[in-house]
Amino acid sequence: MPSEITSILQLFLRHRQVTTDSRSVREGDIFFALRGDRFDGNTFAQSAIDQGASLVVVDNPQVFNQLKAKELKATMQQEEAGQFKVLVEDALISLQDLATAYRRSWQIPVFAITGSNGKTTTKELITAVMSMRYQTHATQGNYNNHIGVPLTILSTPEDAEICILEMGANHQKEIADLCRIAEPTHGLITNIGQAHLEGFGGREGIKKGKGEMFDWLGKSHGIGFVNLDQKEVVELGAKLHQGIEFGHSDAPSLAVKTIEVGLLRSHPNCRVVFLDEHGEHFTADTQLPGKHNFENIKAAVAVGKYFKVPGHAIASALENYRSENARSQRLQHRGVNFFWDAYNANPTSVKAALDAFALLEQKPKAAILGEMLELGEESEDLHKELARYAQQLDIEQLLLVGDAYKKVSTELGLPFFSNSQLLKDWFWEQDWEAHLIFVKGSRAVALEALIK
Repeated sequence: MPSEITSILQLFLRHRQVTTDSRSVREGDIFFALRGDRFDGNTFAQSAIDQGASLVVVDNPQVFNQLKAKELKATMQQEEAGQFKVLVEDALISLQDLATAYRRSWQIPVFAITGSNGKTTTKELITAVMSMRYQTHATQGNYNNHIGVPLTILSTPEDAEICILEMGANHQKEIADLCRIAEPTHGLITNIGQAHLEGFGGREGIKKGKGEMFDWLGKSHGIGFVNLDQKEVVELGAKLHQGIEFGHSDAPSLAVKTIEVGLLRSHPNCRVVFLDEHGEHFTADTQLPGKHNFENIKAAVAVGKYFKVPGHAIASALENYRSENARSQRLQHRGVNFFWDAYNANPTSVKAALDAFALLEQKPKAAILGEMLELGEESEDLHKELARYAQQLDIEQLLLVGDAYKKVSTELGLPFFSNSQLLKDWFWEQDWEAHLIFVKGSRAVALEALIK
């Protein structure tokens, strides 16, 4: 570890406040001047100092030489006076190295979650379950990339008993890098689906990229949770030295090593059953619809049971969890009922959500499908396949949004809107009384404009 990281760590352990946004600097913060496509954090370093940052970490020598210390307050430690700025080769790498150094001071489990679909919901369910027994710190929102993961680690409080990290990726080697930063002790791959096909180079590339989680755990003798109902995840599980298997069973039993969870119904919401370590049955009526959400629920039950969370506490956490992040969310706007799942989209997740929506009893139904990004050369075929799939379901009206659907809409004779604003202008001129509206698309399509 570079020597400057050691000195930054010493200061961090006194203040425990890190930021990369000069607009939100608080007294005592350590500010990392990150570079982006449209900004250079170095240009805001002096502003961070003026707002009270105890240290700024920059990677521009010219800026470093021009930085001036803020007049010291009487409350500031004298030993901090001479070190208000640090010059490093790369501020982002230094942020990641600091996170690793801090993480290495822990004696608690670090649980990492990746996969093509369901990462955030699975993370939130596991967090809800684990919080019933442990002081739990977890990724906020989807802070799951090369910046978000180290920031989550650095925001972990001293009294945390487990840290739960969501890890996202759109190309190979990214999960490997995140594991290097976080050094997880436990991990889970939700599934392998058709997400970020372009960046990964096809489905095999996705499998290899997500499998980097189990590569790390295998080499570090960590513990991986393997969903036996996901064939490709089972194949990746062969890399593990220690695997905890879980899966679906119509009659959960303690007679088998696998942690089993039963699905009593999948709509309108999932009702599940499982056994605690003493063989007592527990049922949970969740607020999550569809078999795709059962996959997420199973994982939460398995992790909770492994970490000795009581059965009644697991059931209570599952029942009380409410999705508020545009994933499998029921909401009403201007008197219209929505089945809102528009945070992100890929062919696998859209089909699963459509299946759950089509089974709901409320009629009439309509579906708004926003385009799916990062699908590479297969994009046109996958959009056409999905639109045709939706036409076969119990859905009265189908609306398509985004340029990837333009040709498909003409071929299939479906209403098309090039962007969400045009959809909104048309949508609220129609009568949707008594309808239930399904909404799903890639985040960049901004379908939330419909309800703003």
